Amino acid sequence: MAMLNKSLKDHAAALREGRLTSTALVEEAMARQARFADLLGAYKTVDPEITRRQAAAADRVLASGENTGPLAGLPVSVKDLFGVEGFPTYAGTANRLPPDWEREGPTISRLRAQHGVVMGKTHTVEIAFGVLGTNPHWGAPRNPWDPERPRVSGGSSSGAGVSLAEGSAVLALGTDTAGSVRVPASFTGMVGVKTTQGRWSIDGIFPLSPSLDTPGVLTRTVADAAYAFDALDDEGGAQEAAAEIEPADLAIGVPDALFWDDCMPGIEDGVRAALAELERAGARLVPLDLPSADQAYAYLCQGGLAAVEVYAFLKNDLPQVLKTLDPNVAQRMADAGTLPAVEYIQRKRHLAALGAKAAAGLAGVDALATPTVAVTPPTLEEISSAEAYRSKNLLALRNTGVVNMLGLCGLSMPVALDRENMPVGLQLIAGPGADARLVGIGAASERVLGIGADRLGDPPLCAG
Repeated sequence: MAMLNKSLKDHAAALREGRLTSTALVEEAMARQARFADLLGAYKTVDPEITRRQAAAADRVLASGENTGPLAGLPVSVKDLFGVEGFPTYAGTANRLPPDWEREGPTISRLRAQHGVVMGKTHTVEIAFGVLGTNPHWGAPRNPWDPERPRVSGGSSSGAGVSLAEGSAVLALGTDTAGSVRVPASFTGMVGVKTTQGRWSIDGIFPLSPSLDTPGVLTRTVADAAYAFDALDDEGGAQEAAAEIEPADLAIGVPDALFWDDCMPGIEDGVRAALAELERAGARLVPLDLPSADQAYAYLCQGGLAAVEVYAFLKNDLPQVLKTLDPNVAQRMADAGTLPAVEYIQRKRHLAALGAKAAAGLAGVDALATPTVAVTPPTLEEISSAEAYRSKNLLALRNTGVVNMLGLCGLSMPVALDRENMPVGLQLIAGPGADARLVGIGAASERVLGIGADRLGDPPLCAG
C-alpha cells in the first residue's frame, strides 16, 4: 500500500520523471483488488489482461516523453453505469445490457486519451436508484470501517469509495443524481464532487434522470479531487482556486433548518467541530437557510424527476429490466407511470424557479455547509425490511438530494467519526457553475482540517 499512499500529483510527477512505472503502480493496485475482492466486493467486473495492457501502453507513452495529460498511468475505477470498451455494462441489473451501453462517452474518452488505466467496473445500486448501496442481484460492497458487522458503503456508486479505501484505485468515477457520489464518499471516509448538471456530458452513461444526472469523482483527498477535476473538466481552475483561496477570507453559510434534523449521534457534533476549526482559522460562519430547500425536499419525497424519467426510459428502451427490478427500486417508482404529463412539466418548471431562488440566496457566501448525510451507514440487518430500507434511504439522500433538485454543485469531505466509529462528511454547496471554486474552497478547508486519513485514521478492514 505504501506505493499507493501518495497524492495524484505526486504519482503523476513520479511517472513522468521515470521514478515509477504505471505497470508497477497498477500491479500493486491489482494485488489489493484481489486481496479484498471477497471481503469487500468493490467490483462487478475486472479484466487483468485489459488492465495490464493499458498500463503497458501508458508506460510506452510516458517513456517517449509525450504528455498525454495528468491522469496518464494512474489506476482508476469506473462505476458500472459508464460504457467502457472491453467491459460489459450491467448498471446493477440482473443481466448484461446490450452492446450499445458499452460505448464510451466523453468522460471515459477523456480518461482514455490521457492513458488513465481502468481497474474495472465497480458495483452500483440497480439502475442507480438508491443511496444505501444494496443490490440483490450482485450483493452489496461492504463498508470497510466496521470489522464486526456488514454495513452498506453508500450508493449508488457503491463500489467507488470502497475501491479507494482498499487501495485498488487512486481515483474513482461515479455519478450523482441525488447524492450517489457524495453519499458513498461520506460513508467510506472519502471525498466526492458532484458537478453542476450539464457541465460534464452524460453521454455514454446509463441514465437514471437526464434532468439531474451528473458525472463526478471520488478521491482520498480534496487536493486529489482538484487535480482530477482539472484533468476531466473543459475549463479546470480548481487547483488554481485552491492555491489562491485563504480560509480566513471565506464566508461559510450555516443553515439552521432541515439539514441538521434527525442527525444520528455524533454526526452533528463532528461537522460543527470542523466548522469551529475553520472559524478559528479566520473563516466567517454566517447563519443562512437555503431558500427553497424545504420545497425541493418535498418534491424529492414524491419521487422528484428521477422516478418518472427512469420509468419512461425503461418502459420504452429496456422493458425486460422492469421484470427483474430490485423490489426496493420498483417500490419507489411504482406510481411513476401514472404521473400526469402536466404534473411532470409543472414539477420541472417549479424546480427551475426554486433553483434560481436558491442560487440567489447563496450569492452572499462562498459556500453553504451542512452534514453530507444525516445517518450512520446502516448494517444490512437494519435495512432488511422494505419499510426500514425506504426510511433510511430517504433520510440518507435528503441533504445531498436537495442540492441536485436545486441545480447546485456540491462536495463532501471527511471530517469526523460518529458514535459508531463510522465516517462523517462535511458537505459544501455552491451555486451552479461554481464547481472549480467550490473544489478550491474544499482544498483550502482541507489545509486547515487535515486529510481524511490523518483525521479519521485508516478503515479497520483495509489496514496493512
